[in-house]
Amino acid sequence: MRAVEDFEKKAVLETLLFVAGEPASAASLAKAMEVQESEVRKLLEELIGEYRDRNGGILLVEVAEGYQLITNPDYSQWVKRFKNISQTNKLSQPALETLAIIAYKQPVTKLEVDQLRGVNSDGAVRSLLEKRFIKIVGKKESPGRPFLYGTTKEFLHYFGLKSLNELPPISDFLKEETA
Repeated sequence: MRAVEDFEKKAVLETLLFVAGEPASAASLAKAMEVQESEVRKLLEELIGEYRDRNGGILLVEVAEGYQLITNPDYSQWVKRFKNISQTNKLSQPALETLAIIAYKQPVTKLEVDQLRGVNSDGAVRSLLEKRFIKIVGKKESPGRPFLYGTTKEFLHYFGLKSLNELPPISDFLKEETA
C-alpha cells in the first residue's frame, strides 16, 4: 500500500469518516493513514472549518468518541421527508421473494408465483404494484385469462440495473441454497 500524499490527506480523511458511519478517533484515523495523530488532528480542525464555512448539507463535528460527518441540522426537515419516502420503498421478505420470481420468470401469473413460493402472494403483489416495481404486462392465454406480471423501469433503477440482462444468473442463488 502506498503512502498518503500531502495533497490528498484531507480527501482520505473524508473518505475514512464517510465509510466509518460512526465517530472515529484521531488515533484510529492516523493509524489507517500511517501518519502522526497530531497531523490528523490539525487536518481535522481545518476540515471542520471548511465544512462550517461552506454552509452545506454536511458538517464535520468533534464528539466525545471522535470525529463524525453529520447532516447539517438546518436541513433536518428535508432529511425527515426523505427518510419517510425511503421507508415506504423498503421491501419485506415476502415482497423480495415475489419480486425475484417475477424478475426471473416474467411474464408470470400470480398463481405461478404462489406455487413457487408455496404461499399466497396477494399482499406482496399489491405492494409491488403500488411501489411500481412490477406491472401487468398482459393476460395469459388460459382459462380465466389471469394477469401476467413483469418488472418495470422503477425496478431497474431501484436495484441499479440497466437491463434485466444484468441480473445475476439464477444458478448463483440455487448453489447457495444447496450449499
